[in-house]
Amino acid sequence: MSAATRQPPVVILCRPQIGENAGSAARAMLNFGLTELRLVAPEFGWPNAKAVAAASGASSVMNNVRIVPDLPAALDGIHHLYALTARRRELIKPVLEPAMAVAQAVEQVERGRRVAFLFGPERTGFTNEEAALADALVTIPTDPRFSSLNLAQSVLVMAYEWGLRRWAGEMRPPPLPQPASKAELQGLIDHLLGELDAIDFFRAADRRVSLSLMIAQMIERRAMTTAEVDLMRGIVRDLAGARRVRERA
Repeated sequence: MSAATRQPPVVILCRPQIGENAGSAARAMLNFGLTELRLVAPEFGWPNAKAVAAASGASSVMNNVRIVPDLPAALDGIHHLYALTARRRELIKPVLEPAMAVAQAVEQVERGRRVAFLFGPERTGFTNEEAALADALVTIPTDPRFSSLNLAQSVLVMAYEWGLRRWAGEMRPPPLPQPASKAELQGLIDHLLGELDAIDFFRAADRRVSLSLMIAQMIERRAMTTAEVDLMRGIVRDLAGARRVRERA
């Protein structure tokens, strides 16, 4: 399937009551690649200056917000709906944590299906009738002594999980440089000690024993890469060469 046919999940805010929460939700969405926001019968006017300010420049989301009168209208084109709730409900529905829900959402999007995440009003949450339209309920694990989450915070959790899984391959760190082998490290140590012997750096046999051990431990502890060992040996070689030139002059 081409990337053009894969559409990220829609975020639906059902009867949101505070304009700033809608704007903050838009900001959280855009941080993680979600761009389609639908508002069901918002209790504030639209456009909304406070929402725009809270969005902090998420204009690609804010300029395309879709306002609809009820939840069925918001589900136009949606195949799978996940409803965020903090309350256990008298519904026979799967109850998932965000990571599991988003993992399923990624698979559905890869098959060309449209997915939406539903969030209820700030004070009351959505009704059981609205929750019944969902394919699964999603509960964010929180401390049971204080489970209240701001609407935009809940959107952020789901958006983060989406970005984490959807772009997992693209977000892998670059491969680490080749670590130096023990033989390469020992070669550097021997090279450095040999040049120090040539200038009588240690001055006494017992001093050589203690200082050479300290130098070896210092180099080993550094966990150098092959490139770093090569660089250090080049530095030692050039310093020794410059010294010999001065001695012959």
